[in-house]
Amino acid sequence: MNASSPSVCVVPAVRLGILENLSQFGLLVLVNAFVGAMVGMERTVLAPLAEQEFHLSARTAVLSFIVAFGLTKAFTNYFAGRFADRFGRKPLLIAGWLIAAPVPFVLIWAPAWNWVLVANGLLGVSQGLTWSTTVIMKIDLVGTKSRGLAMGLNECSGYLALAAAAFATGWVAARTGLRPEPFYLGIIFVIAGLGLSLLVRDTTPHAMLESRNRESDGALLTPRQVFWRTSFGDHNLFSASQAGLVNNLNDGMAWGLFPLFFAAAGMTLAQIGALAAIYPATWSVLQVATGALSDRAGRKWLITAGMWVQAIGIGVVTLSTRFAGFAIGSSLLGIGTAMVYPTLLAVIGDVAHPRWRASSVGVYRLWRDLGYAVGALLAGATADLFGIATAIRLVAALTFFSGMIAAFRMDETSPAILSPARSA
Repeated sequence: MNASSPSVCVVPAVRLGILENLSQFGLLVLVNAFVGAMVGMERTVLAPLAEQEFHLSARTAVLSFIVAFGLTKAFTNYFAGRFADRFGRKPLLIAGWLIAAPVPFVLIWAPAWNWVLVANGLLGVSQGLTWSTTVIMKIDLVGTKSRGLAMGLNECSGYLALAAAAFATGWVAARTGLRPEPFYLGIIFVIAGLGLSLLVRDTTPHAMLESRNRESDGALLTPRQVFWRTSFGDHNLFSASQAGLVNNLNDGMAWGLFPLFFAAAGMTLAQIGALAAIYPATWSVLQVATGALSDRAGRKWLITAGMWVQAIGIGVVTLSTRFAGFAIGSSLLGIGTAMVYPTLLAVIGDVAHPRWRASSVGVYRLWRDLGYAVGALLAGATADLFGIATAIRLVAALTFFSGMIAAFRMDETSPAILSPARSA
């Protein structure tokens, strides 16, 4: 090109697949690690903070920060899916990090518990935007071939970072106190996550390419139609939504009650931090394998068995009195969650058409993250009335029943197992 020639902007060809989009996929994996770390910084210290600094005694009051987080995240998930279809993915990712920026500072300086609730409301909005967007963008990038593996890598990065942050904040708190030092990590997470997100490219063109490649009817549904189909109308999407809600119901219980249950058994703050890390660490590491397994072996029975393994793990925790027993129960809970978490997202990607898939992901994540609020309220109220152990056992029973629903209501949806006509 000579000096007088106009400059040409070269637009990379749009292709589907992990390897074909490795740099952007890897960048999104790293971004989601910092998204998960923002939740992890609270995982060990907020429940003890409620009791020791703000003198809250009722379990329902102690767990109110999870209710604030769960409600705001759930409803933000819904709108994130709709807005991603309408306005693109990257603007929502950037907005999520900007909303997260005040959270560490509010937690450091909060003079009253209500300030902590506000911080968790902001964190829920941020998580709804950032985590939903990274999920949607990875589904966009990979197409149909490796959807389970993509979700496993996404959730692995988020929850491995969550576990590391939970362990780190517990370690710091045991040496310096519950505030302010543990929350200094959150400032670093926000700066890193926002900086990396600025480098991400929007993936809407990839979703459009997959839509053109699919032979099935691609009618653009209204938001009401997407909500109904994902929540109740399609039995596969319904099965995934209810399992997601119960999965996060038991996660909300574990987040709020496990630290108190462990403390009542004589565990130190450092031991509680380690136990708080075992569950999400096991969950996160195994998700890469379970997500890939669901691509080859199928989704349905991995989800069903995963819910049952979670129920067993929760039950083991309630029967234990020592660190080793708590660690075994937490590990089983992590294994079961790893079987379920990326697989449920893969089911949504299998069933929902690319033209309304982001909205369907938003509806699924609405129901799933309402589980945090439902779990915190149910577990807190039951603990106040009947004790922490009874509350934990109730959640175990609900988790087992959710697996039964998946066993009887869900079909297999993996494109690798379905006939070519159905997997188109």
